[in-house]
Amino acid sequence: MRYPELIDAILADMRRALAQVEPGQVAALQAALLSAPRIFIAGKGRTGLQMRAFAMRLMHLGLTVHVVDEITTPAIGAGDLLLIGSSSGRTSALLPYVDVVRAQGARLALLTGNGQSPIAAAADTVVLFPTSNFKAGAGGEGSVLVMGALFEHCLAVLCDLLVIRLKAALAVPEAAMNARHANLE
Repeated sequence: MRYPELIDAILADMRRALAQVEPGQVAALQAALLSAPRIFIAGKGRTGLQMRAFAMRLMHLGLTVHVVDEITTPAIGAGDLLLIGSSSGRTSALLPYVDVVRAQGARLALLTGNGQSPIAAAADTVVLFPTSNFKAGAGGEGSVLVMGALFEHCLAVLCDLLVIRLKAALAVPEAAMNARHANLE
């Protein structure tokens, strides 16, 4: 495929996948984020990188947010929210977090491509990206994107959508977000 055709194909894949996300699930996640005293963010691999970018934007909004596995991340506690990003919903390094969340009385939210996963079954809030429908041989039209890239790109867009909605809900001016931007770069 030529460059313009690839762009069109990628955007078409993303549009088809994002159009299948239930708006009510997004609203529920927004409410969970707004009601949490502290938000903890987790993910592994490329999905983890997208989740870290989302954590940064939540901090820019003035929310108290921590990235799991960072040296300065405190213990999660009652009422806190752990938001996991996992396409499979069964990433082995993330599964133990479910038990910790439950033992501490925290809440669990999941951004995933698999609504039938162990983490989804345990989560209070799930946002499902049905990107697995676009894998070659899965009974649907395959995505032009390789491996899990469709989920990762859709995750980034959905997280940006949430930032826009949270910014409006919190009435945070852009200048306030910019003032929180890192200055040790």
